[in-house]
Amino acid sequence: MKQILCFLLYFFLLGTVSGQVVRKISIGELESYINSSPRPLVVNFWATFCKPCIDELPYFLSAAEKQDSVELVLVSLDLPDYYPAKVETFLKTRQFTNATQFWLDETNADTFCPRIDPGWEGAIPVTLWVNNRKSYRKFVNRPMTEAQIRLAFTELIK
Repeated sequence: MKQILCFLLYFFLLGTVSGQVVRKISIGELESYINSSPRPLVVNFWATFCKPCIDELPYFLSAAEKQDSVELVLVSLDLPDYYPAKVETFLKTRQFTNATQFWLDETNADTFCPRIDPGWEGAIPVTLWVNNRKSYRKFVNRPMTEAQIRLAFTELIK
């Protein structure tokens, strides 16, 4: 009996660790998620085919590990054919598991970009920094270096 329980526990934990799913989300749901968050958020928009996006993701993950009070949200803008298999495989193979992961189920950038920031014309990577408790909102419309990301995390929570 004890062996069976250990066996079941092992597979449950294995499924929990390896079974993280990238959730499909609409722009309205994403807006609600951002606007209702009690925690400071770093919302990074990226795609698996975007080299600058891929280059900066480890910096975001590293900085987020050091800031327990901040939630890192990775929003994939990959093509519908890439969701879910390619997006989830990409994130799992790189062990990007310490972030909330969404795939934006939208194809018209002219519709969803201005809802995130009026100045966003659709290029990626971009990052939205939000602290609702302090009415802080900053949109960075370009790739960021490791030093810039660390500084932006500091500004977000101060």
